[in-house]
Amino acid sequence: MRLQVIAVGRLKAGPERDLVLRYHARSAALARGLGFSGPDLLELPEGRGRRAEERQVDEAARIRDRAGGSHLWILDEAASSPTSDDVAMRLGQTRDAGRSALALVIGGPDGLLPALKAEAAWALSFGRMTLPNQLVRVLALEQLYRAFTIITGHPYHRSGGEA
Repeated sequence: MRLQVIAVGRLKAGPERDLVLRYHARSAALARGLGFSGPDLLELPEGRGRRAEERQVDEAARIRDRAGGSHLWILDEAASSPTSDDVAMRLGQTRDAGRSALALVIGGPDGLLPALKAEAAWALSFGRMTLPNQLVRVLALEQLYRAFTIITGHPYHRSGGEA
Protein backbone atom coordinates (compact mmCIF):
# COMPACT_ATOMS: atom_id res chain seq x y z
CA MET A 1 0.00 0.00 0.00
CA ARG A 2 1.37 3.38 -1.01
CA LEU A 3 1.51 5.98 1.77
CA GLN A 4 1.43 9.72 1.28
CA VAL A 5 1.62 12.60 3.70
CA ILE A 6 0.03 15.58 1.98
CA ALA A 7 0.53 18.93 3.69
CA VAL A 8 -0.59 22.41 2.73
CA GLY A 9 2.25 24.91 2.96
CA ARG A 10 6.00 24.73 2.64
CA LEU A 11 8.31 23.57 5.40
CA LYS A 12 11.42 25.76 5.55
CA ALA A 13 14.89 24.57 6.42
CA GLY A 14 15.43 24.16 10.13
CA PRO A 15 15.03 21.74 13.01
CA GLU A 16 11.43 20.84 12.14
CA ARG A 17 12.41 19.83 8.59
CA ASP A 18 15.33 17.86 10.00
CA LEU A 19 12.95 15.91 12.27
CA VAL A 20 10.48 15.34 9.43
CA LEU A 21 13.28 13.94 7.27
CA ARG A 22 14.59 11.79 10.14
CA TYR A 23 11.21 10.15 10.77
CA HIS A 24 10.55 9.90 7.04
CA ALA A 25 13.77 7.92 6.57
CA ARG A 26 13.03 5.69 9.54
CA SER A 27 9.46 5.09 8.32
CA ALA A 28 10.55 4.30 4.78
CA ALA A 29 13.10 1.77 6.05
CA LEU A 30 10.46 -0.17 8.01
CA ALA A 31 7.60 0.31 5.55
CA ARG A 32 9.00 -1.86 2.78
CA GLY A 33 9.10 -4.96 4.96
CA LEU A 34 5.48 -4.42 6.04
CA GLY A 35 3.89 -4.10 2.61
CA PHE A 36 3.95 -0.31 2.40
CA SER A 37 5.74 2.04 0.05
CA GLY A 38 6.68 5.56 1.01
CA PRO A 39 5.64 7.55 2.77
CA ASP A 40 5.80 10.11 -0.02
CA LEU A 41 5.95 13.67 1.30
CA LEU A 42 3.89 16.10 -0.77
CA GLU A 43 3.79 19.82 -0.04
CA LEU A 44 1.07 21.91 -1.65
CA PRO A 45 1.04 25.70 -1.82
CA GLU A 46 -1.56 27.52 0.24
CA GLY A 47 -4.78 28.44 -1.56
CA ARG A 48 -4.95 31.68 -3.51
CA GLY A 49 -8.43 32.86 -2.66
CA ARG A 50 -9.18 36.11 -0.88
CA ARG A 51 -11.41 34.49 1.71
CA ALA A 52 -10.73 31.44 3.86
CA GLU A 53 -13.44 29.38 2.12
CA GLU A 54 -11.99 30.16 -1.31
CA ARG A 55 -8.56 29.07 -0.11
CA GLN A 56 -10.02 25.86 1.33
CA VAL A 57 -11.77 25.06 -1.98
CA ASP A 58 -8.53 25.61 -3.90
CA GLU A 59 -6.51 23.51 -1.45
CA ALA A 60 -9.10 20.70 -1.40
CA ALA A 61 -9.00 20.45 -5.20
CA ARG A 62 -5.20 20.11 -5.14
CA ILE A 63 -5.35 17.60 -2.27
CA ARG A 64 -7.87 15.46 -4.16
CA ASP A 65 -5.75 15.67 -7.31
CA ARG A 66 -2.57 14.57 -5.52
CA ALA A 67 -4.31 11.91 -3.42
CA GLY A 68 -5.66 10.37 -6.62
CA GLY A 69 -8.43 8.34 -5.02
CA SER A 70 -6.39 7.27 -1.98
CA HIS A 71 -8.05 6.27 1.24
CA LEU A 72 -8.00 9.59 3.17
CA TRP A 73 -7.08 10.17 6.78
CA ILE A 74 -7.24 13.79 7.86
CA LEU A 75 -5.81 15.61 10.81
CA ASP A 76 -8.49 17.75 12.44
CA GLU A 77 -8.23 19.33 15.88
CA ALA A 78 -11.94 18.65 16.47
CA ALA A 79 -11.55 14.90 15.88
CA SER A 80 -10.85 12.26 18.51
CA SER A 81 -7.31 11.65 19.71
CA PRO A 82 -6.39 8.01 19.14
CA THR A 83 -3.61 6.15 20.88
CA SER A 84 -0.53 5.13 18.95
CA ASP A 85 -1.76 1.54 19.18
CA ASP A 86 -5.04 2.65 17.53
CA VAL A 87 -3.12 4.27 14.66
CA ALA A 88 -1.02 1.12 14.17
CA MET A 89 -4.10 -1.10 14.24
CA ARG A 90 -5.97 1.04 11.69
CA LEU A 91 -2.92 1.27 9.46
CA GLY A 92 -2.60 -2.51 9.44
CA GLN A 93 -6.34 -2.97 8.87
CA THR A 94 -6.30 -0.52 5.96
CA ARG A 95 -3.40 -2.39 4.36
CA ASP A 96 -5.03 -5.77 5.01
CA ALA A 97 -8.32 -4.59 3.49
CA GLY A 98 -6.50 -4.36 0.16
CA ARG A 99 -6.38 -0.58 -0.14
CA SER A 100 -3.83 0.47 -2.70
CA ALA A 101 -3.06 3.87 -1.20
CA LEU A 102 -3.52 5.93 1.93
CA ALA A 103 -3.06 9.69 2.18
CA LEU A 104 -2.64 11.40 5.54
CA VAL A 105 -3.71 15.03 5.00
CA ILE A 106 -2.56 18.07 6.96
CA GLY A 107 -4.48 21.24 6.17
CA GLY A 108 -3.24 24.78 5.97
CA PRO A 109 -3.84 27.76 8.25
CA ASP A 110 -7.55 27.91 7.32
CA GLY A 111 -8.13 24.21 7.96
CA LEU A 112 -9.70 21.75 5.57
CA LEU A 113 -12.83 22.23 3.50
CA PRO A 114 -15.80 20.62 5.28
CA ALA A 115 -16.65 18.63 2.12
CA LEU A 116 -13.13 17.16 2.09
CA LYS A 117 -13.46 16.28 5.76
CA ALA A 118 -16.69 14.43 4.94
CA GLU A 119 -14.86 12.34 2.32
CA ALA A 120 -12.24 11.14 4.79
CA ALA A 121 -12.28 7.56 6.02
CA TRP A 122 -10.85 8.71 9.36
CA ALA A 123 -10.30 12.01 11.14
CA LEU A 124 -7.83 12.09 13.97
CA SER A 125 -6.31 14.73 16.20
CA PHE A 126 -3.10 15.29 18.09
CA GLY A 127 -5.16 17.15 20.68
CA ARG A 128 -7.51 20.10 20.97
CA MET A 129 -4.70 22.67 20.96
CA THR A 130 -3.83 24.55 17.81
CA LEU A 131 -0.35 23.45 16.77
CA PRO A 132 2.01 24.93 14.18
CA ASN A 133 1.86 23.11 10.86
CA GLN A 134 5.60 22.36 11.12
CA LEU A 135 5.13 20.48 14.40
CA VAL A 136 2.09 18.62 13.10
CA ARG A 137 4.22 17.26 10.26
CA VAL A 138 6.85 16.06 12.71
CA LEU A 139 4.16 14.40 14.84
CA ALA A 140 2.53 12.78 11.79
CA LEU A 141 5.78 11.26 10.54
CA GLU A 142 6.81 10.18 14.02
CA GLN A 143 3.45 8.47 14.55
CA LEU A 144 3.77 6.63 11.23
CA TYR A 145 7.19 5.43 12.32
CA ARG A 146 5.83 4.49 15.73
CA ALA A 147 2.93 2.59 14.09
CA PHE A 148 5.41 0.58 12.03
CA THR A 149 7.42 -0.25 15.16
CA ILE A 150 4.24 -1.37 16.92
CA ILE A 151 3.32 -3.61 13.99
CA THR A 152 6.79 -5.18 13.99
CA GLY A 153 7.09 -5.42 17.77
CA HIS A 154 10.16 -3.17 17.77
CA PRO A 155 11.04 -1.82 21.25
CA TYR A 156 10.82 1.87 20.15
CA HIS A 157 7.20 1.94 21.33
CA ARG A 158 6.69 1.16 24.96
CA SER A 159 3.34 0.83 26.72
CA GLY A 160 3.87 4.06 28.64
CA GLY A 161 4.37 5.99 25.43
CA GLU A 162 7.99 6.85 26.19
CA ALA A 163 10.64 6.47 23.56
